[in-house]
Amino acid sequence: KLRSSKPQEYKARVEKRGEVKTEPLGQSRQAEFVKYMEKELDKSGKAGAGGFTKDKTLGSIFNLDMIQEKSGSEIAELWMQYFSKKDTISAIIPGSTFDIIFGRVKSCPMFLYALPQKEGYEFFVGQWAGHELHFTSLINVQTMGENAPSQLILYHYTDLKKDKGIVLMTAEMDSKFVTVHQAQCLANQVQLFYGSQRLETFRLVEIFNHKPEEFK
Repeated sequence: KLRSSKPQEYKARVEKRGEVKTEPLGQSRQAEFVKYMEKELDKSGKAGAGGFTKDKTLGSIFNLDMIQEKSGSEIAELWMQYFSKKDTISAIIPGSTFDIIFGRVKSCPMFLYALPQKEGYEFFVGQWAGHELHFTSLINVQTMGENAPSQLILYHYTDLKKDKGIVLMTAEMDSKFVTVHQAQCLANQVQLFYGSQRLETFRLVEIFNHKPEEFK
């Protein structure tokens, strides 16, 4: 059954995506910091099957010691600047908003998301595993069950939530199946359904998890 699938156990089976080449940044403290981050990521990022990084930590992207004295807004700017050159998505989530989202995740870890296509929609199942959100197409789940590979993973880093009030998000995707634009669309829907102040919006997520026979 759909509800018994475990996307956190999915093993991606596609070839590793090629690294995206970036143009040199201008001379500035921020540029030097971003270059340092990139160098550290190249050294420490070890990709698993399908190009997804195993045990992807904030420390593999940021030198945490170097940002302790920076404000949340300064860190947010560095984060967005760094990933603006990458073939992926990123976001800064206020700590209070993430608390709402993750509080709801505990009781409702799965949901069905619709991506508009030229004709109709393509549906993706999203399931949380800790602070990671794994997506795979509904067709994959229906045909492969627990063995369906993740096609998009959103990583949420809460390391700085207590001191800086922010949660950092970025993603990895199988570009054969999910574009950057589609990944952004799915990420936006996560905030819409899980972070909404409108209880009737989150009610759809509750129905999907607890009364799937009523979900339409």
